[in-house]
Amino acid sequence: MGWFVFCKSIFLCNLARKILEVFYIKQELPINEQIRAREVQVIDEQGEKRGVMKLDDALDLAYEKKLDLVLVAPNVEPPVCKIMNYGKYKFEQTKREKEAKKKQKVLEVKEIRITPNIEQHDFEFKVKNARKFIEDGNKVKITVRFRGRELNYVKLGEDNLNKFIEALSDVASPEKKAVLEGKNMFIILAKKAESK
Repeated sequence: MGWFVFCKSIFLCNLARKILEVFYIKQELPINEQIRAREVQVIDEQGEKRGVMKLDDALDLAYEKKLDLVLVAPNVEPPVCKIMNYGKYKFEQTKREKEAKKKQKVLEVKEIRITPNIEQHDFEFKVKNARKFIEDGNKVKITVRFRGRELNYVKLGEDNLNKFIEALSDVASPEKKAVLEGKNMFIILAKKAESK
């Protein structure tokens, strides 16, 4: 019975923590009683300047309107405070940040591995995949893996990489010359810049 009660209390603690995380607003700007200046310049909720006031008067004005007094410019003399709904302000700010993240394109490097003695069908299939990756806006790293005695045929691997470059020359160009690192030789292809 004791073990069940213990597990139940842990579950309830975790549940309470998650609920608090939902309602917790991460504060970046000092608000209301956290402001330490004696006098502040006040801007009301419509954006109009109200002039310099004592902090207590500014707080009373904000509380009358059921809003928060937020310190927006602490480094000026006197500091500038704005009357606003801080929760709504933070919500809209996070919404804008999420929208900006959605519009960002994350560039990925997709890797395609081949061997020095690749068959023609496999070569064509991998070229087709590389073309798709490049058209999606990603970079493609083509790696030739040498196993065992294949290291004696580095020239064959380099020829295969050159065939890749030639097959994709209409959509991509190599960023730099083929590089041999240990048992791998690779190139990175990037989408060609579109000329206007």
